[in-house]
Amino acid sequence: MHMHSHSHSHDHSHGHDHHHHHDHAPKLDHLNTAFIVGIILNSSFVVLEVVFGLWSHSLSLLTDAGHNLGDVAGLALALLAFKLSKVGSTREYTYGYKRSTIIVSFFNALVLFIAVGVIGYEAVMRFIHPEVIAGGTMAWVALAGIGVNAITAYLFVKDKDKDLNVKSAYLHMAVDAIVSFGVVVSGVIIYFTKLYWIDSAVSLVVAIVILRGTWTLLTESLRLEMDGVPREMDVSKIRTELMKAKGVSDVHHIHVWALSTTENALTAHLVIDPKTELTFDNIKHDLRHRLEHMSISHSTFEPEFSDENCKHTDC
Repeated sequence: MHMHSHSHSHDHSHGHDHHHHHDHAPKLDHLNTAFIVGIILNSSFVVLEVVFGLWSHSLSLLTDAGHNLGDVAGLALALLAFKLSKVGSTREYTYGYKRSTIIVSFFNALVLFIAVGVIGYEAVMRFIHPEVIAGGTMAWVALAGIGVNAITAYLFVKDKDKDLNVKSAYLHMAVDAIVSFGVVVSGVIIYFTKLYWIDSAVSLVVAIVILRGTWTLLTESLRLEMDGVPREMDVSKIRTELMKAKGVSDVHHIHVWALSTTENALTAHLVIDPKTELTFDNIKHDLRHRLEHMSISHSTFEPEFSDENCKHTDC
């Protein structure tokens, strides 16, 4: 009977895995395309903004160009991390290069912080020495920016909750679209009123908007870097869920951490009820299934049998 149930469970687990892989394949292709299209669109736009920013003396256009250049770098880094996360494990890196995705989100946040510093400094200098700005040109270029950013943000909207880097790309683009809108408005105002300081004010508002988003990105990626429990998970909930499985009488030494910005892992000691009819394989399969629904894709369990002497553990 056991033998039969074991082979059945094995089959099922294989089927389940297959189903999961099947799910992921199309997602990866269109994400790859999304990154590449995003990079091309945004790079072309940066060139446009720099040329017109210098020509019209608009700091907000140049700020926005710098910010968009940061986005291009962010997209390129995210694409790189995304490619690296596909590389299998090697002898030196038994997890492959998945961790690179976390390092990239951290690096991305740092780059944005530096950009904000530069923008802030320049804006303050401009308040002291205002410059004449061609408001009309500024408005038209920024209008194009809304289009570029909106299209790019739309490319990532489907997958933004599956991966920290995609989320970061999406947020950058969405924020950029808002920023471009602000630049359009200030361009129009400057065109009609010649109040040149508005340009600097808009730059500072942009800087604050960037800071808010970046702070979250920085803290979240640092948390994953330190092998913290990913923000949307709760170890006590996970323990409760594992305890529901038949044949498990206790669970301790739970570790949950992120392998990459998309995959999470868990290790735990299971105290197995000696009276259970189930094999350890059956129990493990049940637990893996439960964890997959809690978005933990890699799990390792160590069995302990509860009639063993357990002075040394915390049971």
